Amino acid sequence: MDTSHSGEKPRAVGRSSGCAGASPTRSPSLLARPAPRTLRGRLSLVALTTAALLMVILTVAFNTVARHRLQREADDELRTRAAAVATTVDSHHGRVRVLETSGDRLLDTNAWIYTGGRLLERPPSGAGALTRAADALAARGRRGCTTVHGPGTVRLCAQPVPGTAARATVVTALDLAPYRSSAETLLLGSFALDAVMLACTYALTRLAVGRALRPVRTMTDQATQWSAVGSEERFAGRDRPAELAALGDSLDALLDRTRAVLRHERQLTGELSHELRTPLSRIVAELDWWGSRPRSDAETRASHQVMAEAAQSMRTICDTLLDEAREGVPTTPGTADVPAVLHRLSAALEAPDAVRVVVADAPGPVTAGVHPALLERIVSPLLANAVRYARTTVTLAARRTADGIRVEVTDDGPGVPEAFGDRLFQPGKRADPGDGHGGAGLGLPLARRLARSAGGEVSHDPGHRPGACFVVTLPAA
Repeated sequence: MDTSHSGEKPRAVGRSSGCAGASPTRSPSLLARPAPRTLRGRLSLVALTTAALLMVILTVAFNTVARHRLQREADDELRTRAAAVATTVDSHHGRVRVLETSGDRLLDTNAWIYTGGRLLERPPSGAGALTRAADALAARGRRGCTTVHGPGTVRLCAQPVPGTAARATVVTALDLAPYRSSAETLLLGSFALDAVMLACTYALTRLAVGRALRPVRTMTDQATQWSAVGSEERFAGRDRPAELAALGDSLDALLDRTRAVLRHERQLTGELSHELRTPLSRIVAELDWWGSRPRSDAETRASHQVMAEAAQSMRTICDTLLDEAREGVPTTPGTADVPAVLHRLSAALEAPDAVRVVVADAPGPVTAGVHPALLERIVSPLLANAVRYARTTVTLAARRTADGIRVEVTDDGPGVPEAFGDRLFQPGKRADPGDGHGGAGLGLPLARRLARSAGGEVSHDPGHRPGACFVVTLPAA
């Protein structure tokens, strides 16, 4: 109430017992609280904030409607009282007078009766601000209501008396304390319900998000375990949700590529160690033999020649294997116009003058389901090998078959000895190392390995005579 604070002295706010001018320090953690680091915490915070905003809007709207409804009920109660008081007003003889009834004391409570602007009757306790407010309402001469704030909140409504020759008005008053108490109770109940709903929303959101993210934690633990033991397990499963199943497929594809890289690295290491062992052993043996006793100039030159050839062989082996690993030929699916790739390879090849490279016409379009760069890396060693041994002609032919794409690289050279057929694709193996042709015996194994990485194959056709015929099979686009 307005008079409840009369006589009070103002309190000193913010004064401390410390030194003058000292300002309180705040903890940095209170000034800026970090956002939750976990996905569950962030989603729970978002859900809590959204629910809080929604509940504030609903609470304000509900309590506004409730207050208007309570005020309307109070106005209806005042009009009902005014209608009851109006029944005691008589104006048949040209003047307004108030009839005495058995319930006169009950009707006179908080009721004023006016004729024109003159007050005929007022309640026993009606005085001061309430009477002045009633006078103002009666002076208007029409229906209306007003609220008087004082020690208590009182609602007054004016109601003209119908059927009176002189203008008569009844003003009634009603204490709004019970209605305000009901409105405050509804507001407190709304706040309590909001608090319970927010707590339930936060708890249920954390529980639901935790259950939804449980497969993600499982996948994380699996990834840690599988990376430690090198397992061949898979992330994708039938009982996972669609989103996590798609994530599992992506992780499985990433694992496959990682395992392929590791296998490639192990294979490269094995090939390097296997291929470098022989020339390195020759170098070590020549050095031991050359240092065991004095040598003539001719023997020294022969030893130097052997070591130089072995070193050159090691260099060729390293260049071939490391170039292939460094270039990182893509093994992802693609499409390649096979005749166009063959024409490009034949045009870029530096063949001897006596050897002619021919690309046969393909019967219709021939498109392989591999990347063009990968197709070039597969065919290049076969073409270089054919040009190396051909007498006059090397033929490149491609056609579509029922199983995919077939590419043939043929030459009219001496061909592959039958006794060497089983070792043809072994790294570092050559049918006749002393035939005068260069090479480290790595081209055919490399071509086969690349073809198999794309789902194809490289093989030798032993039935082709004369010369040699190597066949590349690849999936069609």
